[in-house]
Formats: sequence, structure tokens, C-alpha cells
Amino acid sequence: MTLHCTIEGSIAVLTIDRPPVNAIGADLRSALLAATETLGGHPNVHSVVLTTARKLFAAGADVSEFDGPLISPTLPEVIAAIETSPQLWIAAIRGMAFGGGLELSMACRYRIATDNAAFALPEINLGIVPGAGGTQRLPRLVGVDEAVAVAAENRKLDATTALRLGLVDRLVAEPLSEAAIAFAQEALRRPPPSLARDRQAASPGDAFWQAAEQRIARKARGAAAPLAALHAVRVGIERGFEEGLAQERATFIELRQSTEAAAMRRLFFAERANSRLPRFPEPAGPSIDRIGIVGAGLMGCGIAAAMVKGGYPVTLADRDDRGLARAEDALRTIFSGEAKRDDKPQLVDERLAMVRFDIGPDGMQDCELVVEAVFEDLELKQDVFAQLERRCHPGTILATNTSYLDPREIFRPISDRTRTIGLHFFSPAPVMKLLEVIPLPQTSDTTKATAHKLARRLGKTPVVAGICEGFIGNRMLRRYRRAAENLVCRGNPPAAVDAAMRDYGFAMGPFEAQDMAGLDIAHRALEAARAGGQKIPVGPLDLLVAAGRRGQKTGAGWYDYQPGERTPRPSAQADAILAPLMAKRPPLPPEEIARLLVEAMAEEGDAIRRGGVAASAADIDLVQVLGYGFPRHRGGPMFATGRLGPAEARRSNTGDLQ
Repeated sequence: MTLHCTIEGSIAVLTIDRPPVNAIGADLRSALLAATETLGGHPNVHSVVLTTARKLFAAGADVSEFDGPLISPTLPEVIAAIETSPQLWIAAIRGMAFGGGLELSMACRYRIATDNAAFALPEINLGIVPGAGGTQRLPRLVGVDEAVAVAAENRKLDATTALRLGLVDRLVAEPLSEAAIAFAQEALRRPPPSLARDRQAASPGDAFWQAAEQRIARKARGAAAPLAALHAVRVGIERGFEEGLAQERATFIELRQSTEAAAMRRLFFAERANSRLPRFPEPAGPSIDRIGIVGAGLMGCGIAAAMVKGGYPVTLADRDDRGLARAEDALRTIFSGEAKRDDKPQLVDERLAMVRFDIGPDGMQDCELVVEAVFEDLELKQDVFAQLERRCHPGTILATNTSYLDPREIFRPISDRTRTIGLHFFSPAPVMKLLEVIPLPQTSDTTKATAHKLARRLGKTPVVAGICEGFIGNRMLRRYRRAAENLVCRGNPPAAVDAAMRDYGFAMGPFEAQDMAGLDIAHRALEAARAGGQKIPVGPLDLLVAAGRRGQKTGAGWYDYQPGERTPRPSAQADAILAPLMAKRPPLPPEEIARLLVEAMAEEGDAIRRGGVAASAADIDLVQVLGYGFPRHRGGPMFATGRLGPAEARRSNTGDLQ
């Protein structure tokens, strides 16, 4: 049963129970439509409470249906039946009311919610727009400005905000069903409010719409759905509810079949599959009560902040008091930003209190997991683990955050390598969702399971990578950068290459990104590859670094930078340095530049998959989208170039992407 019905006097309580997230699939829609028909003819039922047996109201549509034809009854049919019902409908909400769940609740006359409720229309994350009136009813309940932010800009509303805006009529305490019945009894004694569809919402004027379009287009970077959602809102406000509803539905059906939506659905399923805990024959390891981090630089502080955000007490170690003082200042800055965003000033002191600062690794004895995050130097990392081998409990899991180096060499000092693993975090670690998990041949299933549990608790998506230089992400990044440098040598200015990739959907091009990260970091990896026997000719990066141009940190890299600014400016000096390497050829069109660079990434991805470093093309695309800014609406380099592989292509054609 996906829907349970009980009758309390004159009040019917419909309880949604469709594990795991109350997705509004065809079976639930059929049950809801049948309930409206049955209850509609019930002479003694005056109110209907729609609620949930689970921790959330409804997470939205059943995305697995999107690869096939529309299935009747559709959600608009169900919502129309609720709105024309002779009974007074009340949505009683706990947890998420997202997408179709929010649309379903807005068909009701009233909405009550617990204080943990959250409301959103996240359809643009799947390359579509709401399809059951979300863009039409929401502005009539909360105002146009807020509705645009929710429907087209991915804003979520918490319970308090929803109450203030008028989306929720009352906040209630658990038990929710009892509170809803009491509210229904009270509501019957007063005139009901008008339906959301019948309320008026004035247009804020052309200036508002133009500003919103510019803002959303800038954020969307070529994705179609956000602007389409804005347009649907505008049509409904300026031409009326019915025209807006028709516009929204037509757009939903059109985008549902688009390449953009297919790309984003595939990523959705891949992310969900990777976030599930794998099944291992070994039992789970001990609980993690404290995490140690050795190295309090930029990456170490970021990892510490991510751990604290996930609820873990942390011991952060560095070489001296100066390093720890810098680390405390850095963490205070990170936590202050989070506190400001959440409007919780007390968060700063609370989170800093969860961090213990130590000189050296002596304080790691009580940590169940220790992450090494020192400089990318093999001997230094080996020395850290030699010390940890002597100081840590024999059962402590030991992890390295290396970006390029071979974990098998890093862990040479460790006698029991079943407890070792690579955990490659991405900067900024508190924000980036990707976590590359790199097991050694000896890594136990218990250690692997612990790494996956850690990723889930931190809100990150783990992708398992085999051992090679750079693993999945940085190996592809190196190929991407080399291909970009080759384009420069073929006569394409760095600014033209960067502009082409921004047009494709990246937040910044390869040279802007390298300036931000530091040319010396990339050059150090290049020199290490040469030291390892790779024959790499002298290129533009070598010349720039030799001239002291290391990026934003020195005010000069591929571009020039004014003191205190991050805006790249054309550089006559850089042009002069690069001129001897640049062929006298006409520059390529932006579309061709983007095509060549994406092809280069995909070719490297093919090699990575063939070598067993990545399990699937979907894993490769997840790494690129979550860790390297590949535009999500294009699905990743493997999807964009059609390199899915036979097995994944078959699953894609049947809609089975899980």
C-alpha cells in the first residue's frame, strides 16, 4: 500500500507511505486519484488531511519514469481532482516537500508543517521545469520574487521562512497527524481561504523580469531549464493562470525529452548509486568518534572544516605554533562564512570548540581515522606515516589526501596496509561534493566501508578510483591542460581558449583556473612526471614559471592581476613570453576549441576506463562534474561525446541507470 486512509469523525487522513522517499510514482498517483473519488462521495467526511508516514512528505516525482512515455494518471490530473473536491484538503508536512510534493501540497487549501520541513522546486537540477503547476501556484502564495528564486534559481525554503511568506499556514509539533486533525477541526469553523490558483499576483514590471533573466542566464551558463522556468512564471503572471499552466506543461514535456534532461538524469542516478553503501562481506569497523588531520595548510584546514561540519571532533596537527595559529584563523574565517549564511553567529565558537590543535602527530592516539594532508612530497608523506605507525592505535584507519602520488609508495612505512586508503578531497573541501576513494590492493572491506560511510556523513559523493598518476580527476585535468596549451601553440590566445570554455558552460577556462590554483603547483607535477621518465617537451607553462609568473599569488600568470583583485587582465609580458611557441595560424572558432578540449578529456577518460582506473563512464563524468566544474547540463565529457560504453548505453536506453 502506498496510501493509507483512516477516518476520524468527519476527517479523513490519507497517509503516504512509498519507500524510500515517497516519490510520486504512477501507483501513488492512482491511489490519490481513487481516494479523491471515493472520499468525494462520502457524506460524512468534511475534511481530508494529506500527510506522511515517513520522515519526509514527498521528495518529488519518480525520476525513473522520465525515460518512458507519460503515464496516466498524471500529477496535474490528481491536483485538479483535489482542487475540485467538495472536502477541505489540508497538507500536513514534515521533512522535504520537494518538486511534485510541493505542487501536491499547494493544491490543498491549507498547509501546516513541523519545524524541520523544507520546500523546493528542484526540477531545474534535472534539466526540466515543474510540470504540475509549481511555477503558477507558488507566486500566488509567496510572491513573484520568491517564486522565481525557488523555481528558477534552486532556492530552498525552511519552515520558518515558508510561514513568513504565507506558503505555510501554521507550524505544529509532533505527533503530526494529531496536530493536523486538531487544525482541521478548527478550520471547519471558519471560511476557507481561496485556492492558490484563484489568488492574484501582480507583475513586478519589465525591469524585474529583465534583471532576473540576466541574473539567471549568468548562473545557468547555457542550461535551458532555469530560463524556461522563469518564462513560465512570467507567462502566468502576465497572461493569467490557465495560460501559465499550459506554458509550464508544454515546456515540461518538451524539456523532458531533451539531451540536457537525459544528461542530468544520468548524473542523478549515478550520484545516487555511488552514495549507497556498498555491501561488503566483512562487518563494519568501529565507530569514528574523532578524526585526526596532519597538515594544517589550505587543504588540511578545509578537510578539518568539512569533518567538523559533518559532526566529527577533530585533532589538527602542524609543525609549529605559527602554523596552528594560521590554521585557527583560517578555520574561524570558514566557520564565520557558514554562520553568516545560516544566520547562526554562535556556530563559530561551537565549531572551533570541536577542533583540538596539536604540534606534531603525538595527539593522534585517540583518533580512529587520521588523514594526512601535507605537501605533495613523497618522502615527507612517508615520514608522517612512519610517525603515525608508532603513535596510533593498531586499528586506526590511515588515509592520504594525495592528488598525484602512488599511495602504495606513501604507505611503505605501514606494516598493516589493510587499514590504509586514499581519500582525495577537492578544494574547497567543505563545499565540494566529490571524494575520490583510492583503495590499495591490501585495503580491507572494513576500511572501504568506513570510507563510504564517512563520505555519506559529510554529504559527499564517493567515486572509487584505481591507482595511477592523478587517479581519475587529476589525470584528466593534466590532459585537458596539455590540450589547451597545444591550442595556444597552434595560434589560439589563452583568452580565446578560456572564453570558448566559458561559452561551453564552465565557470572559468583552463588558464584562468590555473592562475587561481597556482602555476607552480601544476609545474611541480609536470617536473615530477619528467623525473619519472616521461618525455614532455618544454611548453608555455615552463616558460611562464621560469619568468616568475606563478598566477594570482604573484599577480602574474597567464594574465596580469591588480593588487587585491582576481580579475584577469591581458598581459603584454605573457604574450611576449608565449610568442616564440605560437604558430602563425588563424585562431579556431570557439565551438571548435571547446570540441577539441572535451574530446581530449573523453579520450583520456576512455584510457582510464580501459585501464580499470574507473568502473564506468558515469563515474568519470561524476568526477568531472562534481570536482572540476564540467557543466552539469552537458552530462560530463563521456556523455557529451557519446562514450558511454555498451553496457551503460543499454541501461540508458531502458531507463535503468541505477
